[in-house]
Amino acid sequence: MNDSKLELDGFVCFALYSATHALNRLYKPILDELGLTYPQYLVMVALWEKDGQTVGGIGEKLFLESSTLTPLLKRLEVAGFIGRERSKQDERQVLIRLTPNGAALKVKAAGIPACIVAASGTTADNVERLRTEIVALRDSFSKNAA
Repeated sequence: MNDSKLELDGFVCFALYSATHALNRLYKPILDELGLTYPQYLVMVALWEKDGQTVGGIGEKLFLESSTLTPLLKRLEVAGFIGRERSKQDERQVLIRLTPNGAALKVKAAGIPACIVAASGTTADNVERLRTEIVALRDSFSKNAA
C-alpha cells in the first residue's frame, strides 16, 4: 500500500471489515433456521467444544465483554438452549451449561462450516490457511495495541 494515499481498497482493515459483513450476510439465513444470531452461534460453538464454562471464560474466548455477553446469554436461556447457574466454588462466577435442546442443536449446525467453505469458492485447505493468517494478524495487532 502506498502510505501517501488514503484509499479504502488499500486498507487491510476495510478488507477485513467488508469481508466480515459479507460473511455475516451469508450466515444470517443459515442461522435463522436455527433461531440464532451470529454472536449466539459463536457462544453455542464455544459450549459445544466445552460445556460448563464461566461467563468470563466464554467472554475471553470470544473477545467479548461481559456487558455484551450477558444479554446474549439471557436470550439463549429464554430460547431454551442454555442454563445459567452460580458456581458452588465461587458465587461470583456464573456457569453456562447446554440444555438438551442446546446440545441437540449441534447436530443441526454440523453442516454450517462446509456451507461456508462452499460459498468461499475455494478449498477447505485455502480457507484454513486464510484463517491461520488472519488469526496471526489479529494476534499481532492485539500485542501491539497493548
